[in-house]
Order: sequence, then structure tokens, then C-alpha cells
Amino acid sequence: MAGPCAVETEEQLLETARAVARAGASVLRGGAFKPRTSPYSFQGLGARGFELLSKAREITGLPVVTEVMSDTYVDLVAEHADMLQIGSRSMENTALLKAAARTGRPVLLKRGMVATVEEVVEAAEFLAGNGAREIVLCERGIRTYGTATRNTCDIAAIPLLKKLTGLPVILDPSHATGRRDLVAVLSKAAVAVGADGLLVEVHRRPQETWSDVEQTLSTSEFADLMEELQPYLRIWRDARAAVWAARA
Repeated sequence: MAGPCAVETEEQLLETARAVARAGASVLRGGAFKPRTSPYSFQGLGARGFELLSKAREITGLPVVTEVMSDTYVDLVAEHADMLQIGSRSMENTALLKAAARTGRPVLLKRGMVATVEEVVEAAEFLAGNGAREIVLCERGIRTYGTATRNTCDIAAIPLLKKLTGLPVILDPSHATGRRDLVAVLSKAAVAVGADGLLVEVHRRPQETWSDVEQTLSTSEFADLMEELQPYLRIWRDARAAVWAARA
């Protein structure tokens, strides 16, 4: 899953969407509503952002995942998105979890900033208990005393959550590190421990992005990453095939 942190303009979104599609992305990400720590930061285009995401889907053929921040807006987001993202700040918002589950849309549940593995599992159970049948969990790093990276990536949570829930688990290496130069190596680590996918921030010109400039890949950097991942994916597929053959 790849695309800009936030939908900014039609030109920005479409150029980025076309680029990530060419590079092999399966899903387009982009925020129409953006929860921000500072009230002075860009908060998203809102309804206009959904219109642009729908246009990008029509042009590229990529399904869209975007964040929903409140149960008030669940129906609006579900009308435009193929998958609803529950952000890290919203993981414990049970009203939102229930409303998202009832839409029938697939749900991407991001781990909360200070959430334990057990709390992630419980949030997923809220979704499943209210009708969600397609749930994907996302490790995106947690808050610790460390300051070298934006968050501390709990890479062990990926295989652990897969074992505990049987659900697909992906990694957001952009938020897990907050550093563009570490996104590729964390992505490879995710493949090595069995992650089912990645959620990567990509912008046509990262220096001009309206949010998360330090962690966003350029379209060419994302294309390079997709190429670099192929040998790791082949090793993982071959190993898994060997295990199943031995069990047969």
C-alpha cells in the first residue's frame, strides 16, 4: 500500500498514484482527513480529498485505503474508500471500531502509539464482533524512551500478532522510523519475519509534501524499493513452499 500521507492537490495525487501503480503497488493510500498533533498543521482536504481519491482509483485501477477519524464520518468514508483505516490515535475508540465494522468494508487497524499487543488483539475483536470479516493489522512503531527514530519499531509484534489472531499483519516502515533512509531496511526486515504487506508514504516531490517530509519516499525511491524487495520475497515464497511440501 503506497501513496502520500495526505491528499494535497489533484496533480500531486494523480502523479503519485500513477507512479506507485507502475512500481507495483496493490493499494493507493492517501489521507483526506489528517489527525495531527499540532492544531496548526495541515488537517486534510476533507470531502474534496475523497473526490480526488475516487478519481485516482478510476484512472489507476488501484483500490483506495484512507483514514476515518470519527464514527460520524464512517458512512461518508465508506462511500469513497475500498478499505477503512483506523489510525493509531483511534485504535481504542470503540464507537468508531463498531461503526467501521458495520459498513462491511475491509478495515486496516493500526496499532496505537502506546498499545500493547494484547490491546491490539482486543481492538481487532471489537471489529470482528461487530461484523468485520476482512481485518488487516498494522504495526507502525510505538512510543518509547528512544529518540533516534520517530517511534520504536516492534518487529516481533508482526509474527506474534499473526500467531495470536490468524489475521494478515503489515508494517508501516514510514511511521515506525520517521526516517526516509531507514524505510527500505525495515521493509526488508518485515518481509523476513513474514509480514503480509507494507504501508509506505510516497510523494512525487517529498521536499514539497505538506506533512511527514522526513519519512516520505520519492516515487523513484519507492520504485527502487519494490525492485530491492523481490529477492527477499522469492526467498520467503520458496521457503514457505518447501515447508508445505514437507508437510504434504
